Amino acid sequence: MTVREALPADVYALLPLVTEHAASFAVDPACFRESFRQCWLDRSSHVVVAIVKSSLVGYLLGFDHFAFFANGRVAGVEEIYVSPSHRRCGVGRALIKEFERWAKSRGSAQVVACTRQAFGFYSALGYDETATCFRTILKKDAESGS
Repeated sequence: MTVREALPADVYALLPLVTEHAASFAVDPACFRESFRQCWLDRSSHVVVAIVKSSLVGYLLGFDHFAFFANGRVAGVEEIYVSPSHRRCGVGRALIKEFERWAKSRGSAQVVACTRQAFGFYSALGYDETATCFRTILKKDAESGS
């Protein structure tokens, strides 16, 4: 398995995984390509991919930013997805560890991940449960099934 920063050429192999992962929004391919481009150019974002036998099998999208409470930077996992056939093989762990390495190299004080479905995954990695996340949808037309 290879875990590395995503490259512009990964955009088409990444789209099916992003589409499988999306729960709240329908993924528009053109919007995805532009979002990928913007994330790839943005120094505060980090897109990591996992490749097994030349197939992209997982990805992580995360960001860092300054926070008052931390006296500097904090990092957060926005999306992480591993194809079902490659789960429980260390792919998710490798993606998280690469993101943690990146966050640490940028001086982040912590990494946070909001989730309801992956409690066991993060617990096994040594993450502590700290809060519940809340949201409001601002783009109603982008929701799945709309």
